[in-house]
Order: sequence, then C-alpha cells, then structure tokens
Amino acid sequence: MPILQRLTKLSRNLYSFKNVIQNYPRRNESFLSASRQTSTLKTVLKASLIGISIGFPVGVVITTGYSWYVNKEASKTYHLEGKVRKIEILQNKPPVPVSRKIVSSVDITDLKLTLFQYQTCPFCCKVRTFLDYYGISYDVVEVDPVLRKEISWSSYKKVPILLAQVKSGYQPLNDSSMIISLLASYLKDRSQKIDDLTKHYPSIAMHDENKKLKYEIMNKYFLMYQDNLPSDTVMDEIMEERKWRMWVDDVLVHTLSPNVYRTFNEAYDTFNWFCKVGKWEEYFPTWERLIMINVGAIAMWLISKRLKKRHNLKDDVRQSFYDEINKWLFAIKKRGGTFMGGEKPNLSDLAVYGILKSIEGCNAFKDALDNTNLGTWYNAMMKEVETHSGSKYLATK
Repeated sequence: MPILQRLTKLSRNLYSFKNVIQNYPRRNESFLSASRQTSTLKTVLKASLIGISIGFPVGVVITTGYSWYVNKEASKTYHLEGKVRKIEILQNKPPVPVSRKIVSSVDITDLKLTLFQYQTCPFCCKVRTFLDYYGISYDVVEVDPVLRKEISWSSYKKVPILLAQVKSGYQPLNDSSMIISLLASYLKDRSQKIDDLTKHYPSIAMHDENKKLKYEIMNKYFLMYQDNLPSDTVMDEIMEERKWRMWVDDVLVHTLSPNVYRTFNEAYDTFNWFCKVGKWEEYFPTWERLIMINVGAIAMWLISKRLKKRHNLKDDVRQSFYDEINKWLFAIKKRGGTFMGGEKPNLSDLAVYGILKSIEGCNAFKDALDNTNLGTWYNAMMKEVETHSGSKYLATK
C-alpha cells in the first residue's frame, strides 16, 4: 500500500507540474531552455572528458607503438652505420641495347661512357648538360620508368647511372653531383684514373631523421686536385660554385614538381611533353606509354600538393619558383659577369641550366620567361652548351 500511495501522489504531482507549465509557457520555456542548455553543456563536458581520457592514452599507445616499430626496424640496420658500400667494377658491360649515340666532333677525352637515364629527369639533364658543354661523346640508354629492366644489373635503382669503361672493366658512377665532380676532376688532371677517383667519393651508410637507412655519397660537391691545389683566390671561387651547386639540389629542384604539376591539366600537358621529348612512342609499348601519361599525371598532381607543403612553398607556387630564379639572377648580377662563373659558365651554371632544361616545354618554364629576366642568361647558356664551348678549356692529355 505505501508504494501505491507514493505512485498515486507522484502522478498527481506530475499533473500539477504540467498545469504550471501550461499556465506559464513563456517563463517555463525560458526555464526549460536554460535547463536544456545546462544539460547539453554537461553532456558536452562529459563527452570531452571521456574523449580526452580515452584519446590521450590511445594516442600515447599509437605514438609509442610507432616509435617502437621504427626503432625496432632501425635496430636491424644499426650495425651498417658508417659502413662503406663499394661500387664494384663490372667485368662485362650489361647486355642492354643503346637507345642512341651522342657523337661530338670536338671530343678529345677518350672517355667511353653510357648514360642510363630518363630524358626529362632534372638530374639526368644536369649530367647531359655537363657532357654536352665539354663536347664529350656518350651513349644513351633510355630507362623504362615502370619496369626499369635496363638497370636490373645495378643495386642502385635510381637514375642517372653513368657507366665508364676503365682498364679493368666498367665502372658505375651514381648520383648526378658526384658524377659531375668526378668527371670535372678528371678533366682538370687527366693523369688521374676514373676508377681511382671513385675512392674519393665513398658511399657511407647512415640513418636519416626518420631512422631509415640510406647511403650518402661523401664529397660529392668536391673536386679532387691531388697535389695541384688552387690558389686562395681560386679557392674562394670554388667555394662559391659549390654553394650554388648545393642550392640547386637542396632548393631549386624542389620548386619544379609543384609547378609543372600544379593543376591536373598542367600535369597532363607535362606528361604529354615528356612523351614527345623522351620519344616514348619509339622506346615503349603503347599500353605502357598510356599508363605513364595518364596514371603518372594523376599521381604527380596529387603528390605535388604534398611536395608543396614539405618544401614550404608559397600558396602561389609560381611565386616561389620566380623567387628562386630571381635569387640566382641577382647573385650573377652582383658578381658582374654574364654567368656565375664570370665570362664562362662554371659548374653551378651548368647545374642550374640542366635543372631548368628538364621543364623547358612546360607552362611553368614559359611563365618564368615572362615574369623574370631568366631569358638572357638562359639563352646565353644554351649557346655555350650547344656549341660545346667548354671543350676549348680542356687541356690535352
């Protein structure tokens, strides 16, 4: 009975409360609204506290787990830290057909070189620019960018790879800057042997900031003078040249992709130009060429967004491109010559020209000609390279 009485009393109280609400709608609407707001606020606060209490430890677990995994993977290669990876001389030349031969009538070097490359790769363009400027003959092997079967013989899976014939076989040379430094050292003192010079550019194992093992080529911006050390004045010039060569690899080259793949249409146009200048119709089957153009354009358009962020480019990536070009042109103007090397190009001129040559048919390059004073220097460089003017500075053996 007491329970029934309480239930009856509760129902009468609820009925009375309902009448109060009906008689005073405005006042109680305000009251209920405030109550609901208070209730909602409490719910949000509770949800936030629950989210924090759950999210924080979960985040800690995930972060800790990932760090543990990275450290565990890195621990597998810690024993390789500081080890030198020797690039072995090949006894026989890889049985890969040559795509084309570049024959220079002014070549006096006796070098027998084969360049494994992508035609529009900026780093491959750097090497070709160097060889063309000095009038050096070489064979070209156009590497299939999908299957890469042309470099299956090499543990180094990037391009360019320059294969130099030496007395004991064929010496592979990797990394564009190292290739250029080694060949420049040889051209300055041709008593040095190519395979001996490679010992001055060891490939050392090290872990990067993400604890991933990589091999870094030491001294790749340095020329080897042996006992013929240059004067202090010349050394200052060499230091300046080296600074700008590093700038090309560390800064300028990273402005290219976000610009040539800025929009999907630009990316598609860029790949069609790659196809034309790289003669893909001649070297690759139709199905592969279509994949390279269409899938490549979509992929690089998406990747370019990440590259823009990674390299801290401006929202208008063209402006970042123009800024770096203007920085280069201002430095040349400050030095007072036609080129960074004065009245003739030095290695930094060749490096910048090679990098920009790789996008010559793209809208980004045309826009740079319209919005900066690049044309004067670029046209002067084109004349120097195409006439092999560097050959006249080479000493006879």
